[in-house]
Amino acid sequence: MVNIVEETNYSDAHIALWQQAFGDSREDVLYFFNNAKNIKCLSLYDDGLCSMLFLVDCKISSEEYKYIYAACTDNFCRSRGYMSMLLSYARDNYSRLVLIPADLSLVNYYLKRKFSHKISIDNILFNECSEIEEYLFAGCSLNEPFALIYKGE
Repeated sequence: MVNIVEETNYSDAHIALWQQAFGDSREDVLYFFNNAKNIKCLSLYDDGLCSMLFLVDCKISSEEYKYIYAACTDNFCRSRGYMSMLLSYARDNYSRLVLIPADLSLVNYYLKRKFSHKISIDNILFNECSEIEEYLFAGCSLNEPFALIYKGE
């Protein structure tokens, strides 16, 4: 049975999934978990952790948003709609969301999931230390990175 949980404590399963998806060292993942102060994780379980994304508090033009970061699905659980379920849950529970697509294929993926307004990444403000901000802006392979936002309908 699929279950989505909002979490602020992270397990070895979260670390392993992050490492599988992004290739970061355990130390780098733990640094993020231990030093980011305004985050929570949406985790999707179906006989174990299958998919997750992190929500980080931020502001855009003085409005409160949740920034989606480190969205990933276990290699063995792909093509089951798990990330779509997590994004739908996030849209249902948070009226303003923002993310930076890592590549062109993800731009189309997120556009299909109602992230339809394009903005400059310079408009995103975090209340995090500079090292954590570096994490939050890293990983985009687009020549000119941009953010996509979702505003509740």
